[in-house]
Amino acid sequence: MRVLYDPDPRATEEIFSLEKLAELRSRYELTEWQGQDRAGFYAEHLPRTDILISQQPMGADRLAMAPKLRAIFNVETNFLPNVDYAECFRRGIHVLAPGGVFAAPVAEMALGMALSLARNIHGEHAAFLRGQEKWLFEGNRQSELLAGSTVGIIGFGDLGRSLHRLLAPFGCRVQVFDPWLPPGHLKRLGVEPVDFDQLMSGNRFVFVMASITTENAGMIDARALGLMQPGAMLLLMSRAAAADFAALTKAAGSGRIRVATDVFPVEPLPRDDPIRAMPNMLFSPHRAGALTFALREIGTRVLEDMDLIARRLPPVACRRAEPETVAQMRSMPVAATPDGKG
Repeated sequence: MRVLYDPDPRATEEIFSLEKLAELRSRYELTEWQGQDRAGFYAEHLPRTDILISQQPMGADRLAMAPKLRAIFNVETNFLPNVDYAECFRRGIHVLAPGGVFAAPVAEMALGMALSLARNIHGEHAAFLRGQEKWLFEGNRQSELLAGSTVGIIGFGDLGRSLHRLLAPFGCRVQVFDPWLPPGHLKRLGVEPVDFDQLMSGNRFVFVMASITTENAGMIDARALGLMQPGAMLLLMSRAAAADFAALTKAAGSGRIRVATDVFPVEPLPRDDPIRAMPNMLFSPHRAGALTFALREIGTRVLEDMDLIARRLPPVACRRAEPETVAQMRSMPVAATPDGKG
């Protein structure tokens, strides 16, 4: 198969180990974009392309240039609104994203941040460095256990399910709100389906793990936060667009709830942003999923599905865009960070 390879903003060394890169280059006829004019590059090579590894726009005009195209792999890992999905579905072109590689790392970070919120690990560490620590019970007056507590998970896709597996030893009651999954399906997965308001009001820990759609952007607003129990903990682990950050910081600053977030409306966050000084908040600079292990898994899953496609079998390692849902997805594309890495 002929493969057009343009992984930007991902770097090849991030997503492929040397072994997997050698496999890619030995098994397939690879044409790599190397910084030249993209319009000309795509016009020249799309007519012979079977597999496209790229997050570049693929509207009707470019798709028309690619009569042999069988699959598009977006190794940036989001379904972006720059593809003519209807035309891809009409032609049977798979549009694939290996976003599931980040599920386990994000779930582990979410668990760690939840424990820190519950026991104020981060706060007492900072106090210790200042010489203001509180010893024994005095330092635990606001602490509580995750074990045996009540947990709500918003969104039960890859992230939510990975978190659920990690919570098993803690013996928590786990409730889930996910309007894309029927209640019976959620029950068979071992969780209790509830509506949004019930989840927000009924749990000590609320994990936001949902992808952003046209329906749920900004769902964590002042009204939703007002439903939470005093001292309850909210962990924003998927996308910043799920929350009204002004309302979120106000609720945390008031001391009524505790908040942890790995994502922000603007990244990198400006150094003078007042959120940096907000009490009752635990911050992580969008690093929950950014592990070498996860990034290298991108290349592994792409190769697995390329092998299946070459054998005329359906891909299974990456997530496939679905006609019923892809038009509602609203993911923010990965951008280069100050150190040049996405």
